[in-house]
Amino acid sequence: MKKIYSLIFAVFALSSCVDLEEELYDRLPKDKYPENETQGALITGPIYEPMRDFLDWGGWWFCQEIPSDEIVFPTRHTDWDDGGKWRVLHQHTWTNTTEAINSMWSRYYGGIGEANQLLEQLGESSDDPAAAATIAKVKIMRAYYYYLLIDNYGDVPFVTSFSDAEELPGKTPRAEIWTAIVEDVETNALLLGSGASKNAVTKGMAYSLLAKLYLNAAVYTGTSNNDYWVKAEAATDSVLALNYTLAPDVLSPFVTENQDSPENIFTIPYDEDTYQGFNLHMRTLHYNHNLTFNMTAGPWNGCAIMYNHYDTYDDNDLRKQEWFLVGPQYTADGQPITDATADTFLIIDPEIPALVMDLVNYDYMDIRMSGARVKKFEIKKGAKANLSNDFPIFRLADVYLMKAETILRQNKSATAAVEYVNPIRERAGVDEWSAGDLTLKSLLAERGREMFFEGHRRQDLIRFGEFNKAWWEKEASTTDRNTFPIPQWVIDSNPNLAN
Repeated sequence: MKKIYSLIFAVFALSSCVDLEEELYDRLPKDKYPENETQGALITGPIYEPMRDFLDWGGWWFCQEIPSDEIVFPTRHTDWDDGGKWRVLHQHTWTNTTEAINSMWSRYYGGIGEANQLLEQLGESSDDPAAAATIAKVKIMRAYYYYLLIDNYGDVPFVTSFSDAEELPGKTPRAEIWTAIVEDVETNALLLGSGASKNAVTKGMAYSLLAKLYLNAAVYTGTSNNDYWVKAEAATDSVLALNYTLAPDVLSPFVTENQDSPENIFTIPYDEDTYQGFNLHMRTLHYNHNLTFNMTAGPWNGCAIMYNHYDTYDDNDLRKQEWFLVGPQYTADGQPITDATADTFLIIDPEIPALVMDLVNYDYMDIRMSGARVKKFEIKKGAKANLSNDFPIFRLADVYLMKAETILRQNKSATAAVEYVNPIRERAGVDEWSAGDLTLKSLLAERGREMFFEGHRRQDLIRFGEFNKAWWEKEASTTDRNTFPIPQWVIDSNPNLAN
């Protein structure tokens, strides 16, 4: 079993040799702690905790994937209607009471609150290298949460203090927050040491975040500036200068024991027992797929890849072959699986007939067996309701594709850009591209294939100007849906955010 060390605030006990004259404190003074990298990791633990919910009820994954053109949760007879909460995300008809939109807000500000409280304890700076590095990590994680906020909600409250925070803060313009967090990341990345952790802030994480901030700068600031692409490319170069390498095959970054993957840069360190929250396999696998993987829990037969997106993969693409379940399905010992309700063998059809499938217009095979199911993240034999795979927030393949995009956006040589795409295509077993094959349109499609299911698609579609267009059972948006509304429960508690 993968070992997960829970990151919590350090608790100190009196030593066996007690000095009754020793000065005691009600909090850890900044000149006493942290004294080294290990102590720094302990004290910063709570700022990462909100990420545990990202794949489940925290709403982040739902809001990045379901409104995109790659994943859908169809209503399957009486299953997966849930008051239409999946359907409104797919069709871009959400409101400020939609569950996933409500959930994201509290997780992001929870992380920011922890960061602000810790900075109040540690101070804004330190002459001690260990303390300075810890402070830098906290500021970069706070910037990460604000990046998620402006990406998802636009203008939001920008709170950088704890005890002195306004009780009812108003909105700060998105562009102003972007400027502040870019400066925070750029300044504090220089203070980081050479730590190689994949589930905490490192130089690789910081520069990957900086690349995302500059890559999407035109969206966040409302202005187009070639300097953004220049700086985005510089940030990717800073990541590429570190010791990350592409994994040798399309499965390695996503296996159960992927905590040491050379490709993964910043991850959420899930564990099936001690750090739960990764249950996407339960949401996609057919009810009877527990027989395929000897699972200890029964899956829920929910989401699937949309057929038009599935069809963008060449048939010989190893990603298509390895990441999806289609066709006849078998038990772990090779016996055909029967769907008792449909009274026939379980055969997964990649085409989904409709967003809503009822028994009046569709049969049980359509309802229960349609849509290619996702196994991009290894589902080990004996899997439980939660997986132990670490979930990559940033990985090197994404950095390669960002590097290629920045080159194209600057109207530089496509020959130089394609050098960063072809290693990914070569690993997938598909033909390498010539410079003439690489356009912004083809690059977006390649990003969709490679970064599938990892929470990038909504942002990519927005940046490429595709998000408000029509696809499958989603009509073209009549209003800009590039951001989600501030949740009603937040407005109820703070009327300053109503407009």
